[in-house]
Amino acid sequence: MSVFKVGKATITRIEETYQAIYPVKELFPACTDDILKHHGSWLPPHYDATSGKIKLSVHSWLLQIDGRKILIDCCCGNHKPRPQRPWWNMLNEPYLDRLAAAGARPDEIDLVMCTHLHHDHLGWNTMQRDGKWVPTFPNARYVFSKLDFDHFKKVDEDPKTTPAEFGTFKECVVPVVDAGKADLVTGPHKLNEFIDIEPAGGHSPGHFVFKVDAGGGIKAMLTGDVFHHLLQVYYPDWNFPKNSDAEQAKRSRRKVFDELASTGAMVFPGHVGAPFAGYIEKDGSNFRPRF
Repeated sequence: MSVFKVGKATITRIEETYQAIYPVKELFPACTDDILKHHGSWLPPHYDATSGKIKLSVHSWLLQIDGRKILIDCCCGNHKPRPQRPWWNMLNEPYLDRLAAAGARPDEIDLVMCTHLHHDHLGWNTMQRDGKWVPTFPNARYVFSKLDFDHFKKVDEDPKTTPAEFGTFKECVVPVVDAGKADLVTGPHKLNEFIDIEPAGGHSPGHFVFKVDAGGGIKAMLTGDVFHHLLQVYYPDWNFPKNSDAEQAKRSRRKVFDELASTGAMVFPGHVGAPFAGYIEKDGSNFRPRF
């Protein structure tokens, strides 16, 4: 378990899976053998040279601050048929046990916040009870992007494109909204005295980052899928293939990197591998990670 202290906040990584998934040159076509060799000193935890695949983590962040327990992004979920994503198909992971070991049972979660509404960030939002999908965290308010909600609702209602996100929208978002437990917000939005929500669209239309003021001028930012891999810090124009707007995704990434570098905020991405969190620094006109 990876636990980070940031001012008054404790931020804990709750792992679902961590494995080599995508061939790096398929994911980032501009990547070359020379680039991999150049970055060879730090790549091994993030890249499996034998298979040529990058390692991606799927995890939640448990933010504990001022007595509140806040869960950011809810992974893929168990027992969900995802033949299109075989590495996440019919998972059976002890995710809730790991969450409890980190100090939070489902009924103790105060807020569930999703950076965006892709299937690998929603899975534990709900669970099946008596044949129905119900909120996993019964006492929590769920914070969703209204832009994303409207977008995926439209996708889900169109016979040509349904089901949205392999059915995850219907399973893991709609039941929460129908239960009256969701707040659909747009950004910028001040959630409370510690957390600001900022738009960072492109990977999805309403993708958010969550900025945390942890006291004493110490800050953190939870960035979801603004970037998936540390190679993108060096090459911020490299996009993950799945984007609603590729050019906007690049602009959002550079804007987030600029802010992280200028503020010194600790960054907590959605899929970056070990050690999972760190800092982004300026390197001339470019950027470099310090993880």
